[in-house]
Amino acid sequence: MCKERSDFGDDFPEHIAIIMDGNGRWAKSQGWKRVRGHQEGVNSVRAITTECARLGVKSLTLYAFSVENWKRPKAEVSFLMKLLRSFLVDERPTLMENNIRLIGIGRLEDLPDESLAELRETELMTAGHDGMKLRLALSYGSRSELADAARALAEDVVAGKLAPKDIHDETLRDYLYDPTTADPDLVIRTAGEMRLSNFLLWQASYSELYVAPMGWPEFREPELHAALESYGGRTRKYGGLVSDLPPEQPSPSQGR
Repeated sequence: MCKERSDFGDDFPEHIAIIMDGNGRWAKSQGWKRVRGHQEGVNSVRAITTECARLGVKSLTLYAFSVENWKRPKAEVSFLMKLLRSFLVDERPTLMENNIRLIGIGRLEDLPDESLAELRETELMTAGHDGMKLRLALSYGSRSELADAARALAEDVVAGKLAPKDIHDETLRDYLYDPTTADPDLVIRTAGEMRLSNFLLWQASYSELYVAPMGWPEFREPELHAALESYGGRTRKYGGLVSDLPPEQPSPSQGR
């Protein structure tokens, strides 16, 4: 039976972020090479992206390749970059049909020229879409993002564009890779691992966490629905008490 947004209650996440973990382990458990897991993981990306768009999620951020992933064996990194190029080309019809806008975040200049070119082309093709925003975190690390933001902020202080006394938490946000996207309401991690792995540390300060036991290649619509049902049964307090919240308590990221 097809689930609708209303099936998950009144409190529905506007922004979902996913740590897509367990591709290699899943492949090995099937007796295959690690790269087979990455290939199968693309099918999960397609399924979850289209389902989130159908349900009316405003933003979906996928942790696709971390700054630490460059340390993996050269052959695996090369395969992942080739897979990225193929994904960006092959999924353009899906993005167009579903009115999805694709954006890359991270140290994108570290990507191979061919991969970066396909990313920029897909960004350009979907720039006019006003449906769900799909963000691919590529060569991404939250500590790197914060360091880059602090460096840019310091340069503006030295240039006289900003006074130190005027710096507050929202000032730093303006220097993040994508300051206009609201913080994630829900962070999902697959493969049972209980950590954020340097992913959206600033933005996920008050996000709800959901850990799924299966590897990413097995995470499809029913597993997404289970995460949404879990989210719908929680009460978000943002560090306060339930009694302190007004009836329509917004998230800290709403209204920007």
